[in-house]
Amino acid sequence: MDSPVKEMPPAAASKTAPAAVAIGAGAAGAEPAGGAPAATRARGLAGHRLAPVALVVTGGLSVQFGSALAVLLMPRAGALGVVTLRLVLAAAVLMIVCRPRVRGYGRADWGTIVAFGAAMAGMNILFYQAADRIPLGAAVTLEVLGPLILSVVASRRLMNLLWAGLALGGVVLLSGGGFDRLDPVGAAFALAAGAMWAAYIVFSARTGRRFPQADGLALAMVFAAVLSLPLGIAEAGDKLLVPSTIGLGLAVALMSSVLPYTLELLALRRLPAPTFAILMSLEPAIAATAGFLVLSQALSVTDALAIALVIAASMGAVRTQVRATARDARTPNP
Repeated sequence: MDSPVKEMPPAAASKTAPAAVAIGAGAAGAEPAGGAPAATRARGLAGHRLAPVALVVTGGLSVQFGSALAVLLMPRAGALGVVTLRLVLAAAVLMIVCRPRVRGYGRADWGTIVAFGAAMAGMNILFYQAADRIPLGAAVTLEVLGPLILSVVASRRLMNLLWAGLALGGVVLLSGGGFDRLDPVGAAFALAAGAMWAAYIVFSARTGRRFPQADGLALAMVFAAVLSLPLGIAEAGDKLLVPSTIGLGLAVALMSSVLPYTLELLALRRLPAPTFAILMSLEPAIAATAGFLVLSQALSVTDALAIALVIAASMGAVRTQVRATARDARTPNP
């Protein structure tokens, strides 16, 4: 199967959405050439702006329920074995579906692939080491601090700092006010995974701009799989070849790597990194839900309040970005 819609170059793909918004907003109040009313066109623009948000949320749901499934798989293959299964099988699926070309790219392009792949491998290895030692919700809560810090550092709007602070409050509340009762090694792994998650966001955006569709993701996933393979073999050995383990590993790969990473890469072509990072604060809420449904980890009233704060922060960030985009589009060029 050929890679879908390969004819659009990366530069065109990254500029299509802003151009569409600017053109539509610049003609506000006028009838479009096709005769559609302005209200209909406005709804279309709003849907276009919110589309990358839907991609991020869908990816978050997929990755966290996939992580819950991975926790169930760890007794069979170990944490490093699960990472290896996830990355190797995800790389195989993406290479078969995308069939990315490997010629015609410069040194900077391949440097981006290496950095993106290393970030993916590091994020997965560190996170599963954390999930093997501390509860899933706590691991994700600590991990999400990386994207939150990125949102504060990268943001150029005061409101984004407010939403990041609110999301951080929800994250702290979800942790119960402190992590002193957790395995310190597991907590350290989760914090390190958060740093790699922030790097993943940066290099995912760069990869999306340099490579068409999911080609860059496929190549980076291969590199990540190569990095993890020796560790997985050393820990799990021939347990990785058990058919039932491979089947569960494939499900984890599809849910936790192929689908969410593809959706996030596409979203980052149209969504600023600060807003994307704040949206990542939804992950603890999703992880807590997945832990409850899949791993029977109960939610307390405090957990529910924390989830509400995190969701409110994410919604606020999206509304701020949509309004800012609309305002910038209405501002005439000098």
